Amino acid sequence: MPINHSFRSSTLCLALATVLAGPVMAQSPDADALDAVIVTATRTDQPLAESLSPAEIIDRAQIERSQARDLPELLTGRAGINLANQGGAGKNTTVSMRGTESDHVLLLVDGVRVLSVSAGIPAFQDIPLELIERIEIVRGPRSSLYGSEAIGGVIHVFTRRDRGPLAARMRVGVGSHQRREAGFGIGGGSERGWFGLDIGHQHTDGINACRGSATLFTGCYTDEPDRDGYRSTSASLRGGTALGETLELRGNAMHASGVNEYDGSLAGGNESDVVQQVLSTRLDWTPNAATRVHLQLGRAEDRSVSRYREPASGDITQANRFDTQRDSATLQGDFQLGNAHLLTVGADWLRDRLGGNVAFVVDVRRNTALFAEWQGRVGAHRVQAALRNDDNQQFGNHSTGSIGWGMDVGTGIALRASYGTGFRAPSFNDLYYPGSGIPTLEPERSGSVNLGIGGEHGGWTWAVDAFDTRIDQLIAYNLSTFVLEQVEKARIRGLEATTNGRIGVWLLGAQLSHIDPRNHSAGINHDKLLPRRSRHTARLDLDRDLGAWRFGGSINAASARQDDAANTQRLGGWSTVDLRADYRFHPDWSVQAQLRNIFDRQYETVAWYNQPGREWGLTLRYAPRG
Repeated sequence: MPINHSFRSSTLCLALATVLAGPVMAQSPDADALDAVIVTATRTDQPLAESLSPAEIIDRAQIERSQARDLPELLTGRAGINLANQGGAGKNTTVSMRGTESDHVLLLVDGVRVLSVSAGIPAFQDIPLELIERIEIVRGPRSSLYGSEAIGGVIHVFTRRDRGPLAARMRVGVGSHQRREAGFGIGGGSERGWFGLDIGHQHTDGINACRGSATLFTGCYTDEPDRDGYRSTSASLRGGTALGETLELRGNAMHASGVNEYDGSLAGGNESDVVQQVLSTRLDWTPNAATRVHLQLGRAEDRSVSRYREPASGDITQANRFDTQRDSATLQGDFQLGNAHLLTVGADWLRDRLGGNVAFVVDVRRNTALFAEWQGRVGAHRVQAALRNDDNQQFGNHSTGSIGWGMDVGTGIALRASYGTGFRAPSFNDLYYPGSGIPTLEPERSGSVNLGIGGEHGGWTWAVDAFDTRIDQLIAYNLSTFVLEQVEKARIRGLEATTNGRIGVWLLGAQLSHIDPRNHSAGINHDKLLPRRSRHTARLDLDRDLGAWRFGGSINAASARQDDAANTQRLGGWSTVDLRADYRFHPDWSVQAQLRNIFDRQYETVAWYNQPGREWGLTLRYAPRG
């Protein structure tokens, strides 16, 4: 089946399922899904159904039901998200939200900002999925609350939480490409105190990451037709205790280290050691029902050592070492003003530090910010307004703001509209990397408007959002000339549709996105599409419980994309179909089986970098059922 026809077929299936869902739904999904609370959209607890920003929650049950093997796989096809992967498991994976750059996505882990200070992007591929309790995705600018990087949206990862009697869990799994994985966890507690520990390991021989040729000087500029493996060991330790009636202290530590093999050269290496580490401690003070104050301290570390291993002899030559660290502190107060108004005020402090064997002109900088937010309700109307000022050591003061409005129009339908501004401070690589950094780069600025409508009917939820984003001084890496460019203007328009509920006995989730990301600067690339974004993406998930069995499947589809700023290298669209089954042969034991990309579609999300074909997996899980 041709790729374009395949994409159209998948999109049609999703659209039909969405249209037909209402008339045939028979029962509601779990009540927890309808009563979900989101924190990231406002930095306060808020019902997901009342969010004025388009948002999504992926909880632990959904993670296990999907049988996703890593975080990028779990995010694939979700509304507003485009991914670009360089050759399979563990390889560099960038995430774009709403057509913006990959460094316009803010990643939080337990409230701590996570990214490589040098590159300015987070390593999504190295965040262990087994350590995650839930993920909150907020689409659209949140710089008015979080500052730099939150132009396209925020992805917030919460590590596992443990309550109730002490209990253990474990899993072991095998799969294609000699994949082996195992994990163990234990935790429990009460309202007075709790703790949890999880450890995990995964190892895969991988696929040949790059089909480049040294002779043609294309792709990854080398010819290494070998398997490029990945292995990772991770651990998460967390706990909390009540210090009297009004104070609670908690802490989290997450560590993941691994070895990644890829196709490369003597200059850039073909193997690297990687480390992701996030530490945080938080003190909450709740003197009364109307007041809550918290202080959080955090540290995120991203370390890597790249080396070149000679394929023939095995001799090793070290290439580069990066050791980046971001320290943070937050003081925030939430004050309930009557029954319908909430005022939030706070301060953020950041310090970025860069170490390693690459000489940067500047290797440390600080950022101090003040922010305030008001949330109110007047009759059927909901209003949210936020303002923030960031004082960056290198770039001075930058103010951002947002305003949102929502209205319940009856019969379970609500309207929403919002406008927000954003900015991003250039990374150390952007400014100072030897040979390519440009110290005169200015911060990127954005403005974005969102109009949406959504509803909830008998447990069935749906939403449609349209947006228009304009970015000034956009910084992009020109893949044709291999230099940074500060595009004067970019304009991105888009539409997203999501729905969740039940069709008879089937649990359905459907997401469809359209974006039009255009370079609006003067010059030869005017009106060209921004690279590595598919204009259309779709995802359809169907699952059914049948006694001790659970069956499901997913369709993911993406249209063609351009791989360079000049739009001379086009990558075809693709669609994949995955099947899965889960059999609970004992109240505490289950076995999961999956078959991914069952039609063995061959495609690329980055030019010259392969994606896995058909794959299988088998997992045994033990988890006591309360």
